[in-house]
Amino acid sequence: MKTKVKSCCQKYWSLNNLKATLPCIKWIPQYRLKHFQCDLIAGLTVGLTVIPQGLAYARIAELPPQYGLYSAFMGCFVYCFLGTSKDITLGPTAIMSLMTADFAHTPVKDDATYAILLTLVGGLIQLAMGLFKLGFLVNFISFPVINGFTSAAAITIAVSQIKNLLGLKGVRRDFIYCVYDTARKVPETKVWDLVMGLICMAILIILKQVKELKFRDNGSPSTKVKVARKVLWLVGTARNALIVIVAGGVTAALITVDIKVLSITGHLKPGLPEFKAPSFTLFIPDQNATLDASTVFSEIGSGFAIIPLIGLLETIAIGKAFARQNDYRIDANQELVAIGAANILSSFVSSYPVTGSFSRTAVNSQSGVRTPAAGIWTGALVLLALGVLTPLFYYIPDAALAAVIITAVLQMVDYQIVRTLWKIKKLDLIPLGVTFFLSFVLGIEYGIMAGIGVSLCLVLYPMARPDIDISSNKIAIFQPDQGLVFPGVEYLKDKITNEAILGDIPKSVVVDCTYIHSVDFSTIQMVKKLCEDFKKHDLVIVFANMTDQVLESVKTAEIKYFQHCSTVEQASHKIAEELQEMDQPTAGPHSNDLENSGGYDGPYHEIGDEKPEANSTTPQTSMSILV
Repeated sequence: MKTKVKSCCQKYWSLNNLKATLPCIKWIPQYRLKHFQCDLIAGLTVGLTVIPQGLAYARIAELPPQYGLYSAFMGCFVYCFLGTSKDITLGPTAIMSLMTADFAHTPVKDDATYAILLTLVGGLIQLAMGLFKLGFLVNFISFPVINGFTSAAAITIAVSQIKNLLGLKGVRRDFIYCVYDTARKVPETKVWDLVMGLICMAILIILKQVKELKFRDNGSPSTKVKVARKVLWLVGTARNALIVIVAGGVTAALITVDIKVLSITGHLKPGLPEFKAPSFTLFIPDQNATLDASTVFSEIGSGFAIIPLIGLLETIAIGKAFARQNDYRIDANQELVAIGAANILSSFVSSYPVTGSFSRTAVNSQSGVRTPAAGIWTGALVLLALGVLTPLFYYIPDAALAAVIITAVLQMVDYQIVRTLWKIKKLDLIPLGVTFFLSFVLGIEYGIMAGIGVSLCLVLYPMARPDIDISSNKIAIFQPDQGLVFPGVEYLKDKITNEAILGDIPKSVVVDCTYIHSVDFSTIQMVKKLCEDFKKHDLVIVFANMTDQVLESVKTAEIKYFQHCSTVEQASHKIAEELQEMDQPTAGPHSNDLENSGGYDGPYHEIGDEKPEANSTTPQTSMSILV
């Protein structure tokens, strides 16, 4: 007992296990000044990106803008110590904001109780999944489903922001109603909001192209040229912050001269959020009533399952992409632990659910980040903005934030995937289409669940209806093309019964188990039933090419009349011999040898070393049918 306890402690309290739990231990001892410089630049650059995005994404989540900043700093600090990717930056994202709006919509306007509680519970679920090594679950969501979900979410978000671009009020949030209300209210468009939005969008698109400029040099460029290019890149990278600052400045100038023609963000709660535990109840002032915890949990419902899954999906997809690009590996289970811990702690600072951001992770990588420590500088800049700049956010135009969101999310729509799937595998267009279209009709949360369901059905269908190669002459040979478990058992049994027993000419059968590497209880029951049915109709069934593991499972069941041969040829030869004996029931003293030796009438008979006689005739294949 003492030895076992010691072994267990050595396993779980080893240095390697500690490094896996706290990945920061791996890079902190090698941290140098050059790493600090790169991380500082990258962290501040990402901070300039996340501040305007946070303000904008909070609008998608249907929360006051300050909640976007509340969600933008704690995840950066936590991931620095627990994350396994140097590039990933956690915080609010467009898709997570949209999901929050769907699941955390409260009866009280601008109330974040549901969103904060969703952050806490979602984080606990993600942390538990990571501790129990359940990161593999993300592999069950196929790429077409992810692609359809992302594109549908991007379009949904863009359409929801058109009302802010046009300055419209009273537009409902569901996609179909949003499209209808927006189209109906177009005559009510505020021209100045539209002008501001279009100008901001045009500048954002131009600055994005500036950032992606590629220069061709015949020789080494001068220092001035390098500095100029770095400035252009920085302007393009921080374009969202620049647009928000300039648009806010223009609005403030107009208000100063008493020109109030633009819809603005308005007053925000100044200062840092209070550190407190999330509330499990909700007070409704209008009704002077309080919703208890059970009611609150029931109203959030499936969000507790979908939000953690989407958060995991986004982070793992982003992490793997940049890990391949920059030649390192990430640990999916540890990423779950990191995201879970980040969400749990974020809920104490009034954050809504956070996950990895593709756009900010790309900025982080392109800025030359060296370690996850860059997140410290990103979080510090967000805290500085909350502590000092909150009053200035009053002047930010709604149209400018809408422009930031629309130009960001439309890049997520991947229309070329349709052409690619059409060329490679047309069947994958089904889960893609189901996810994409149902996301608009039923909502993105139901769209992705339907897509996952269809995708899993396409994966499971071959198990329920395996292709069976049937070669038939005097003896029918059946060869399933994959492992045989309960979904496909009845199908194979019916095929064998219809072809061999109920057909016009009854035939004995060889079942070639070459591709069957595992069986379950249903498979064993099928083998037993087939052996009994064939014996009852004076026919023979022999199984061939079973692996040692499968054969051992069948042997353990002690099935009467079961026979196995090492090859299909031996099985065919054995059937020919037994059919000949059946035709000559009084053929001498050896007529009962098979029964006495525990063969055909015994519980199990193995024929592995027998050699067909030279003059024996092995049945030849006369037709091959793919079912």
